Amino acid sequence: MKLTFKKLNENAVIPARATSGSAGLDISACLDEPVTLAPGEIKMIPTGLTAMPDSDDIALLIYPRSGLSTRYGVSLANCVGVVDSDYRGAWFIPLINHGTKPFTVENGMKIAQLIPTRILMPEIEVSDTLSETERGEGGFGSSGI
Repeated sequence: MKLTFKKLNENAVIPARATSGSAGLDISACLDEPVTLAPGEIKMIPTGLTAMPDSDDIALLIYPRSGLSTRYGVSLANCVGVVDSDYRGAWFIPLINHGTKPFTVENGMKIAQLIPTRILMPEIEVSDTLSETERGEGGFGSSGI
């Protein structure tokens, strides 16, 4: 699989893996000046990038960085971002500060991680019935603790 990035800002950082075994490619902030998130605040942080996967069955999933989440309470406002294979617009990362102190995002700071993922494109069918299963309609907690 090939993923082609386009810089929309000359200061943008192309996502890369921190180590050879890293699952995600680190995404960095592309800012003219630092941005401070107050506790409970959400802000859209620009990356200065857009990208194109070489196949329509690839979704670019954006996840939080565990260090920002566990040390500072800073995560993605939407939990996991999805960049569709046909989207060519600028990427922004919606960060939220769940912490108790203001957090400042600096230019070039690693703020999220990208994991390209192959997706299924199902044929949709509508029916009045579905097959029976052992679980049936058992929902949350129905299988015990």
